[in-house]
Amino acid sequence: MTKPIAHIKRTALTVCAAVAVLGHLGTASALSLDINDIAEVRKERKKANASGKLPLPGTPDLKRLDDRLAEQGVAEDAPLFIRVFKAESEMEVWTGDESGRYSLFATYPICYWSGTLGPKQKEGDKQAPEGFYTVNMEQSIHKGAKWEKALNVGYPNAFDKVNLRSGSYILIHGGCASIGCFAMTNAVSQEIYKLATQALEAGQPHIPVHVFPFRMTEGNLAKYNAPEWRSFWANLKQGYDLFERTHRPPRVSVCGPRYGFTPASRLEALNPGPIEVCPETAQVIADLSHINKRVAEQPEPQTETAEIKTASLAGPASYLGGPITASVVNNRSGENFEQQLAPRKPREGLSETLTRPLPCSLAMPACRRYAALREQIAHKITVELDESDRSVKKKKKKRTAHR
Repeated sequence: MTKPIAHIKRTALTVCAAVAVLGHLGTASALSLDINDIAEVRKERKKANASGKLPLPGTPDLKRLDDRLAEQGVAEDAPLFIRVFKAESEMEVWTGDESGRYSLFATYPICYWSGTLGPKQKEGDKQAPEGFYTVNMEQSIHKGAKWEKALNVGYPNAFDKVNLRSGSYILIHGGCASIGCFAMTNAVSQEIYKLATQALEAGQPHIPVHVFPFRMTEGNLAKYNAPEWRSFWANLKQGYDLFERTHRPPRVSVCGPRYGFTPASRLEALNPGPIEVCPETAQVIADLSHINKRVAEQPEPQTETAEIKTASLAGPASYLGGPITASVVNNRSGENFEQQLAPRKPREGLSETLTRPLPCSLAMPACRRYAALREQIAHKITVELDESDRSVKKKKKKRTAHR
């Protein structure tokens, strides 16, 4: 029995140390937690909040906000930048100076975030997101019944949409309970909200909010090894590293299924803009929105159990990588699981491939990707056909006029 008891004691000491250390002011957490310890820290913080043992260890002196701002020489109209680290359960607030460089103003312990390491993928998965977001003035006015003073981080962003992730209303709010949001306790949430709204009212149109699974060091990437997220996390690390080098929030863009990053100039750092989206990706997002709207307008499926065959398409090469392929899968949701969308008004000259009812179920993300690409191609060809028709009509008019 000696070894198990010793292991329990070591685990308890680790958790206690984590609760005491996490949230300590600084640019790097003093502790690198195991997956099990991350869950324990959140449990302990929930208990502390429920029993009124606040503020949590590592919380700045919230009663001295004005003094702390003055001591660090933060201007009243200083731009703001927020970073979140899920594994460390920490949220950082950075403030910019006249040179466009940002300094760490405060690190706050996150009382609770739900789910585990890895991005949010769909509505209802109770997962906190990861990625690059921005808060604007409209997003600081939460219309929900519970958290009037909360910041909506803007999930899903363009990256999430083009990668078919769903969900909404991911907030930085008070309390210590969450189903996808970041719960900061009431007092901490009020301070962050005050700082954010002051920056927005001073003219900062977008506050960057960068959410990471952990501090993106090589050591942590090796420690939290998750093959399904390796490429995604490597992409996040590019943005993380660029800020670490320059101390200016990078310009973030989305083109295809990845983030792109460009160093910010002084002016761009003082006045961060929204996430940029290239025209091709913007069109894909518009197509997906249109497809999802049409799917939502379909009648409710009948609850039948007949087994049917549906084609599943593996994703267009143009923006998701890999060739278009088809495989047959079993779908046990009933013959009317998704009514196939017939073309609205088939255009003469369009290939039957682009106008016939879809060969797959729109319940499948891969099918929606295929449908979006097909509509995009059909639109382009239609425009070309219309231009050709106009050209022919003009030539006919000229010939008639010369007779």
